[in-house]
Amino acid sequence: MSTNAAPSTAVLQAAANWYLDLQEAPNNTVLLDAHQRWLAADSAHAQAWARLEKLQGKLAILPAGLAQPTLSSASNKRRESLKLLGLLLVAGGVSSLAWQSTTLSSLRADQRTATGERRDVRLDDGSTLQLNSATAVNIDYSKQLREISLLQGEVLVQTAADQQARPFVVHTDQGSIRALGTRFLVRSEGDRSQVQVLQHAVEVRSTRNQPPLRVDAGQQLWFGADKALAVEPLESHADAWVNGMLVVSNWPLPRFIAELARYRSGVLRCDPRLSNLRISGAFQLADTDAILDNLTTTLALRIHRVSRYWVNVEPA
Repeated sequence: MSTNAAPSTAVLQAAANWYLDLQEAPNNTVLLDAHQRWLAADSAHAQAWARLEKLQGKLAILPAGLAQPTLSSASNKRRESLKLLGLLLVAGGVSSLAWQSTTLSSLRADQRTATGERRDVRLDDGSTLQLNSATAVNIDYSKQLREISLLQGEVLVQTAADQQARPFVVHTDQGSIRALGTRFLVRSEGDRSQVQVLQHAVEVRSTRNQPPLRVDAGQQLWFGADKALAVEPLESHADAWVNGMLVVSNWPLPRFIAELARYRSGVLRCDPRLSNLRISGAFQLADTDAILDNLTTTLALRIHRVSRYWVNVEPA
């Protein structure tokens, strides 16, 4: 396929994956051949690779202390390098790296998890946060408010009574969720956010100052910066990830694969021709490769591993 469009974020991330794979095994002829086929498959792939090569040349002129942690030690710091490299590719060059030389520590989230990691955080007032895979939050407690900013990913919030009676508010790019003595999930996904209420209620307000919308226990809501969708019944087992599980009932396979992709590094794609397949079950998220392999025993599909970090789910 050929296209004149700029490479997407997914393609740029794939180029980063290829770079690191080739760094680890530069003489692997099978890998080299697969990389050449990937380049030839789409002009966007070649564009992404050209951008990476340009970036690599720019990195070579940076101070060693800055460039070295970025592209070396891939085997020891693969996740960190991959995230940074993907960020640089999307940003378009070293200009996005320059400020990291002195201000990286100030730009890091207060709490974050890597892909596939979960973390429990206890706050000063006794409230707790449980961070899902690839999640980042900032925490700001003042005399007036208890505020959590969800930068990416998903978090389970359990609020505690506050002696100062300060409101507890979670912010996303699309708006804010005010807790009304509650336990709830907040998820940030592209240009929309979701809240799922497990206990009590929350009040949701979009960024564009729409009237607040109440969401009660047993309900969920997707909302954007401009508007909110209709309140829906809470999906069962929404918090199963807290226990390392993904529990689904009659999900379309593409949705299942997209959800599974949140818990593994690299690119995981589902062929649109498999959209008619449905899946139900409880899955252990600790081994996503095993989940993928098991799909082939019950569904008419195959798992095509282009590399360790590029996997396609295709018709059998």
